[in-house]
Amino acid sequence: MNPLTPQEYDIIIKKATEAPFSGVYNDFYQEGIYVCKQCGAELYTSSAKFKSGCGWPSFDACISEAIEYQLDADKRRTEILCKQCGGHLGHVFVGEGYTPKNTRHCVNSLSLHFIPKK
Repeated sequence: MNPLTPQEYDIIIKKATEAPFSGVYNDFYQEGIYVCKQCGAELYTSSAKFKSGCGWPSFDACISEAIEYQLDADKRRTEILCKQCGGHLGHVFVGEGYTPKNTRHCVNSLSLHFIPKK
């Protein structure tokens, strides 16, 4: 496991949320892959990222079997977690119509690390 800053720990372990429009990957569109900040598991490709305007990085698909889903404590939203380490990533929303896949993974930038395409 990678060491986490206090803010990363709050988000990944305690399931907090970073402020909207504050994350480094919100308006970031380079080619590459996004991995879990805590364990390094591959989660999303840059081709799945899209601009939703919600204030957090948005993806319409994850890498196959990379994400685990569970009902949030408020019982209204679905959390997304790294399947490998259980780290909190954000939430998933369905039916908003942003892309043909009709799915938005709303992810905290602090839960991710980006590896550029070589």
